[in-house]
Amino acid sequence: MTNLSFSIPRSVEWKDSSISLLDQRKLPSVTEYIELKTIEDVWESIQSLKVRGAPAIGITAAFGLALSASHYEETDIHSFHIRLKKEQAYLAGSRPTAVNLAWALNRLEQSCQRAQSVNEAKTILIHEAIQIQVEDEETCRQIGQHALKLFQKKDRIMTICNAGSIATARYGTALAPFYLAKEQNFPLEVFACETRPVLQGARLTAWELMEAGVDVTLITDSMAAFTIQEKNISAIITGADRIARNGDTANKIGTYNLAILAKAFNIPFYIAAPLSTFDYSIETGAEIPIEERDPKEITELAGVRIAPHGVPVFNPAFDVTPANLITGIVTEKGVLTGDLKEAISVLFKEESAV
Repeated sequence: MTNLSFSIPRSVEWKDSSISLLDQRKLPSVTEYIELKTIEDVWESIQSLKVRGAPAIGITAAFGLALSASHYEETDIHSFHIRLKKEQAYLAGSRPTAVNLAWALNRLEQSCQRAQSVNEAKTILIHEAIQIQVEDEETCRQIGQHALKLFQKKDRIMTICNAGSIATARYGTALAPFYLAKEQNFPLEVFACETRPVLQGARLTAWELMEAGVDVTLITDSMAAFTIQEKNISAIITGADRIARNGDTANKIGTYNLAILAKAFNIPFYIAAPLSTFDYSIETGAEIPIEERDPKEITELAGVRIAPHGVPVFNPAFDVTPANLITGIVTEKGVLTGDLKEAISVLFKEESAV
C-alpha cells in the first residue's frame, strides 16, 4: 500500500502557541495559511468565512477557546470559568446558526468542569479540542472506507459541491473514498460539477483533489447528463446538510438533479454523511427550511454584472432529494440501504442503546 495521505490538504491545525488556518476565500488562486493568535483572530476568521464547513468551523472554534484560555492570568478556578463562559459566548456569536460551532464550544466548556486547578483546566481544554479534531478525522475515514467498498477499480464517479478535506478535519465525507483510493493505489476517476452559483466544486473540490493527486475532471452543472452518458459514469456520491428521519436529504442545490439523472441512467446515487447530519426531529424533507441567498450570486460573476438589471432571481441554496431516489446513505457505522426510514430507525435505536 502506498501512503500518500500527507498530501491531503488540511483546513486547520493546532500549533501550540497559535492556530494555522487555510484562508478558503482565496482559493484556488492563492493558497495561504494564516496564523491565528488571539480569540479575536478566530472570531473574525469564522465570521468572514475564511474557514467554512461545519466540522472545520467547530474545530477552529474549539482551538480558539483553548488557545485563549491558555493565556488567562486568573489563579482561582471560579474566576477562570467565568471568563471561559464569556469567551465561549463570544465565539458562538461569530456564526450563531452553525450547529457544530455551539456543540464544540459547549463540549470544551463542559470538559473542564471538574478541574481542580486552573492549570489542569487549561490542559484539559487543549486535549479536548485536539480530541474533537481526531474524532472528526476518524469519522470521515470510516465513511471513506465504507464508501470505497461500493466502487470498482477504474470507476468514474460524479460529485457536486465540496464535501471534502478542507470542510472537515481530514478526508471529508463524499470525497473521503477518493482520498483513501489514492492512498491504496485504487484507481478512480472523479467528475466534479462546478456547483453554481458559488462554484464550490470548481474553486474547492477540484483544487483539493488536484492537490492530493486525485484524477479529477471539472464539468459545468448542465453537462451532467451528457457526461454520464459519454464518460460511462459508474455512480454519483454527494454530501448532505441535513437528513430527515425518512431519508429525505437536503444538500447543495443541484443534488436533486443528479439523483434524477442517476435513476434515468440506472446508476447508484449515494449520500455520504456522519450521524450528526441526521435530524431525528423532522419526519420528512418537506420540513427542512431552504435558505434563499443573495441574487448577486446569479446576476454577477466575480463582481461583474452578467444579467439584466431588475431581473427577478430565485436562488435557493439547497434542494431536497427524496429517499426513494437514494441508493444508500454512507455513515461512519456503515451503509444504509433498502427502506431508509426503517434503516435509520434501527441505526439510531442501536446508537441510543450503546
